[in-house]
Amino acid sequence: MRNDLTRRDALALGLSAATLATTGAAAQDASKIKATEVAAPSLPIEKGASLRMLRPVRFVQADEDVFRANAKKFTDKTGVEVKVDFVGWEDINQQTAVTSNSGAGPDIIIGFGDAPHIYVDKLIDLTDVADYLGQRYGGWLALAKKYGIRAKSKNWVGLPFGASGGPLVYRKSLVNAAGYDKVPDDHAGLLELCKKLKAAGKPAGFALGNAVGDGNGFANWILWSHNAALLDEEGNIIINSKETIAALKYLKELYPTLIAGTPSWNDVSNNRAYSAGDIGLTANGVSLYFSLKNDPATKAIADDTEHQFLPKGLAATYPMSGLTLNAMAFKHSPSPNAAKAFLQFMLEKEQYEPWLNANSGYWAQPLAAYADAAVWSGDPKVAIFKDTMKSPYYNGYNGPISTATGAVNADYVLVQMCASVATDAATPEAAAAEAERRAKRYFRR
Repeated sequence: MRNDLTRRDALALGLSAATLATTGAAAQDASKIKATEVAAPSLPIEKGASLRMLRPVRFVQADEDVFRANAKKFTDKTGVEVKVDFVGWEDINQQTAVTSNSGAGPDIIIGFGDAPHIYVDKLIDLTDVADYLGQRYGGWLALAKKYGIRAKSKNWVGLPFGASGGPLVYRKSLVNAAGYDKVPDDHAGLLELCKKLKAAGKPAGFALGNAVGDGNGFANWILWSHNAALLDEEGNIIINSKETIAALKYLKELYPTLIAGTPSWNDVSNNRAYSAGDIGLTANGVSLYFSLKNDPATKAIADDTEHQFLPKGLAATYPMSGLTLNAMAFKHSPSPNAAKAFLQFMLEKEQYEPWLNANSGYWAQPLAAYADAAVWSGDPKVAIFKDTMKSPYYNGYNGPISTATGAVNADYVLVQMCASVATDAATPEAAAAEAERRAKRYFRR
């Protein structure tokens, strides 16, 4: 799901250098954003405060450049030194666990999705900052509220910075040659298309390995599009259901049409296969498209590439969530006010919108007022990512997010359930029962 792009890739969107606002460049005119004058919370910064934070590695260089430039602006304004370390996607969960368990280390970590709910007792309450930002910038979107607010409360334990959608990415010419104007929106139609792509030597490829973004994203889609879920609204485990078994039986039919090796795929595997022309259909964030667009060797593939929401199947709406960046501040920090002030500063218009634009549509905004950012009026193939955080779907759907739901996701319970069926290691019935057993271990703690 992540590609290592450069600032030049972001410019391929058609934005100006000023719009990108990378280090040393002027910020763009953000006059479209409607901000309401609201009193900010009182956060007297501790004397001698300094901060260290971890966040996932950037997908474009401009992301890191603007993020670091914004952190420097905070230092210049407050005198608080901020050290930002970028770490690999697969490492962020482990380092967050170490920080939480040891009670030492970074003051702030930007993790993924439900991470704050796993470590909620170790975190600083962020409600005052979240309420201020929500009132000032048009309100928090649905996915941001789901991941930010502790279940059965009004307290914010995380501050979402954005989410990366993972819609279908496909070669239009190949889909057309198979007899379709676009990818079908039903299970039977998708299966038939995938059979034809396989026969044409350009099969589909979806991650069935322990991939933070792509593996979880595909497993969730298989379930949600069959109206299956881990939990019901009350939080009861319902993964071992007729809907789940139907989803797994469908996957068993779909899997032979996919390119070989998907059970070992990580978050870059499908990028490489699609870029090499080995597959004609996958699901991914915008990074894949921009890496193709900015490389002369693959620009023809980019021109032939389209995005489309994941098929609805039996669901009432598109069953696609977003991999969400979610910031948390730890109680062991000697400078909690400085930590909260820093997060607030980074989500204010003057800092946030240039950062949003610099990411070329990879991260979609959590606050409604940023929907008018320039990034969304550039390349039309990016527009599909704009409303990612309006999705009603999330890890742990359809119950309350908790330490247990976060642990099920981090342990790839649903991904491994799907992979076991696809590879004939288990029947759908046995795999659903095993997923239920594994999930119950976490909910009993």
